[in-house]
Amino acid sequence: MNRQSNLYTVIYASVLVLAVGILLSVVYQGLRPRQLENIDNDTKRQILAAALIFPSEGQSVADLYAEHIKGAYIVNSNGQRVDDNLDPFKVKVATQVKLPADQRKLPVFECETSSGLKYVIPVYGAGLWGPIWGYVSFNEGSATIYGAYFGHEGETPGLGAEIEKPAFSSQFEGKSVLAPDGQFTSVAVVKAGHELASGDFVHAVSGGTITSQGVQNMLYNSLEPYKAFFDNIKSSNPDNTSKS
Repeated sequence: MNRQSNLYTVIYASVLVLAVGILLSVVYQGLRPRQLENIDNDTKRQILAAALIFPSEGQSVADLYAEHIKGAYIVNSNGQRVDDNLDPFKVKVATQVKLPADQRKLPVFECETSSGLKYVIPVYGAGLWGPIWGYVSFNEGSATIYGAYFGHEGETPGLGAEIEKPAFSSQFEGKSVLAPDGQFTSVAVVKAGHELASGDFVHAVSGGTITSQGVQNMLYNSLEPYKAFFDNIKSSNPDNTSKS
């Protein structure tokens, strides 16, 4: 075949593209299990962070997760466990928060800590530039927050992105999502100088008003369907019924 012809150029380019495509596909398939493992480990790290458990240098996140997470299950909006074949770890919270409360699958992770058993619940919402998410842990037998972790996809560095910093998330510790009368209230996120007269609140990120409002909306929308679950764990722990 004449190497100077257009036909040769087309055939050569086609073969080259096909070969590169096959090579990339093989590499992708070979790396995919490791990519999925890394994604799972990052999710496990976030769940543990909400329970204020952090891996030390050289410590495996997977091993730490297996050590502390003693159970995981799905509940419905009535606070009852759902006999579902779906792994709570695999529930797409981003999809669930768009459904009516009585149709959602609500994951719960039970985490054993040095301060006792904690219930870790996922949350998901919208920030200024994209999705925001996180996990919130609650003390056993109450609706009082033990710890929180928040993440984001593209919030502005130094502004909205500060929600992932401990300076923001640590404010939620000790706050309750239920009022003394048992009504669900969540936790408000307010600007400094605009503190509420009643109800639990934290201070918004300076310069990140929309992202902070996104966190507030995310918490309310994600946690409100768990109210019956909070009521159930309170009633099953009489020593804690006086606490919100």
